[in-house]
Amino acid sequence: MNTQEALRALGVREDTLTQDEKDRLDRDGYLLLPCIFTREEAARYGARLDELLALEGERAGLETHQESGADRLSDLINKDSLFDIVLTQPRVLAAVAHVFQDEFKFSSLNSRATLPGLGQQHLHLDLEDHDPLEPGRFLGCNTIWVIDDFTEENGPTRVVPGSHRKFAWPKAEMPDPAAPHPCEIKLTAPAGSVLVVNAHTWHGGTRNNTDRPRRAMHGYFCHRSLPQQMDQRQYLRPETYARLSEAARFLLDV
Repeated sequence: MNTQEALRALGVREDTLTQDEKDRLDRDGYLLLPCIFTREEAARYGARLDELLALEGERAGLETHQESGADRLSDLINKDSLFDIVLTQPRVLAAVAHVFQDEFKFSSLNSRATLPGLGQQHLHLDLEDHDPLEPGRFLGCNTIWVIDDFTEENGPTRVVPGSHRKFAWPKAEMPDPAAPHPCEIKLTAPAGSVLVVNAHTWHGGTRNNTDRPRRAMHGYFCHRSLPQQMDQRQYLRPETYARLSEAARFLLDV
């Protein structure tokens, strides 16, 4: 099986994305896909994430990394079949495939809950281990699954539209990548949406100015030639392998 065969088996077709959606993803470096899952499903995902945070306590997120200012979980594909949608949703996979235009694989599924009063990040790329960058070659793509509405106030992701075409690091062009960028926008979106962000696009979390955590899942994909953020073969549980289709296993690279 190859990537194209896996995508077809998972329901991805040439017209799964409209031409306008493809054009916006090419132009801006990100695409909002609304109504990928329901608010009821978002509530179930959120409740399960809260349960896992309580169960894992201080160890939450250790499989990849922990972050001051946010509650994190890692390796979610192995922790509940609820999260298999990140590997199988046709419109999301079509957008990811459009970014790469090449062979790719699933890299990791984590969650990030920005805590009240915290969460501000530097503008960055999700490619810190891949320098120098090769113009015209995209190596990663993030999918942000909106569990709680992203509002102006609760710490949504900020992006600099079109910055994926720079093939440059924010820290090389900005005196302070933590500062606002004159062209940045905040990606507001209702629960149930998925934000597909080319990993070369300058982006970062913003401060949560509300009194509640703002939760999202991050399903990251990388070029098939690169190591995964989380080695899926190392962490794979037998029950995960058994429930996934051949196509989903291919994308998981197991």
